[in-house]
Amino acid sequence: MSARILAITGALLAVVCRTAHADADVYRWVDERGGIHYSDRWVPGSELIRSSKPHPPNPEAEAARRAAEQSKLQASNDHVANQLGQQAAVQAVKQDVAKAREQQCKDAKEKYEKAIQARRIYTTNKAGEREYISDEQADSYRLQARNEVQSACGSVKEPTVQ
Repeated sequence: MSARILAITGALLAVVCRTAHADADVYRWVDERGGIHYSDRWVPGSELIRSSKPHPPNPEAEAARRAAEQSKLQASNDHVANQLGQQAAVQAVKQDVAKAREQQCKDAKEKYEKAIQARRIYTTNKAGEREYISDEQADSYRLQARNEVQSACGSVKEPTVQ
């Protein structure tokens, strides 16, 4: 009976060893003379032929994969940073344009207010002397000033009478 148990134990042990060995990783490499070698252990310069467990093929390949991923991430980060910079620049331009329009509107309103409140409107000649314009020309000047306010501001607020 003990021989029978010993035989069964030996057979089971052989099956377990064969199965465990069949699941081992297999590496292939070529030596300096061109000879091809296979092993269940990694050797520098070897490549994984078959694997029983999920892990990187070899340290060099894993390092190359990580470097490629880092490069892609850096490129993506640079792209996003560039887009954010462009959006900030566009926003700054919009703010600058709004300030310029606000100043143009303010200047046009001041010119219109002065034209409305002035009894007589004059121009300065080359000699630096005042030349008063006719009432028709003054009305035309005031109308032009009002149109400039509408153009710069979008609407005209009627001047207040004091």
